[in-house]
Amino acid sequence: MTIEGNEHVLAETKEGVLYLTMNRPDSLNAFSPTMMQGLKGALGKAQNDADVRTVVLSGAGRAFSAGGDVKTMGDNAPLDIYDHIGELNELILTMKDLDKPIVAAVHGFAAGAGFNLALACDIILAAEDTNFILSFSKVGLVSDGGGHYFLSKLIGPYRTKELLFSAEPVSVTKAQELGIVNHVYRQEEMQQKVHEFAVKLASGPAVAYGFMKKIVDQALDADLATILERERTTQATMVSTEDHKEGVQAFKEKRTPKFKGN
Repeated sequence: MTIEGNEHVLAETKEGVLYLTMNRPDSLNAFSPTMMQGLKGALGKAQNDADVRTVVLSGAGRAFSAGGDVKTMGDNAPLDIYDHIGELNELILTMKDLDKPIVAAVHGFAAGAGFNLALACDIILAAEDTNFILSFSKVGLVSDGGGHYFLSKLIGPYRTKELLFSAEPVSVTKAQELGIVNHVYRQEEMQQKVHEFAVKLASGPAVAYGFMKKIVDQALDADLATILERERTTQATMVSTEDHKEGVQAFKEKRTPKFKGN
């Protein structure tokens, strides 16, 4: 179903998973203000929705996302671009602030800021037909949407510069070798595999996942002492959660724990 008043985003919740689908297939899910606002709004609601424990982000049609809309490039004033990227930045920060895992389900291709949107997720699952490309240099632009940040942390500055400078496509096989993609699936099994992966996440200890996400992201820039202390204070909180008690009890009873996310 579309989000009320927003035809550019489809949303459906089932088995604890919020499925968000970018819905501009005719433009290969190029970003629009409406789309970015819809995604940001849906994620904001998901933060406080106990029925949502994992989010899956995908694209309708032939691709995940082409990123910026090439058809409008060259027609926008600098201030318009500044405001547009401001909307994108708010979406990226909302994704990173969400206390729930976000899984990118990528197929076809993820280009430009569409690639960077996938990188802003916590896990990337990709179909075997997928290509990734940072195409900014082909039109005389720099990367936006956090690409400089995410990729330099993930694959190092030298490989990041090569991808940015060359604007050459990266196959899904190469992306997996670089550590960008977590799992690759055959096209015909992609939807089912993504659902199984997401449902497994949704059945896990949601509070712990939320803290893990934040600590890992913080570790990209913090020193060891800071992370050790963050782990220490967080663990002191976690031992009082119902999920921890259930996990210990399940371990003693040799059964699968039934976490409730509290």
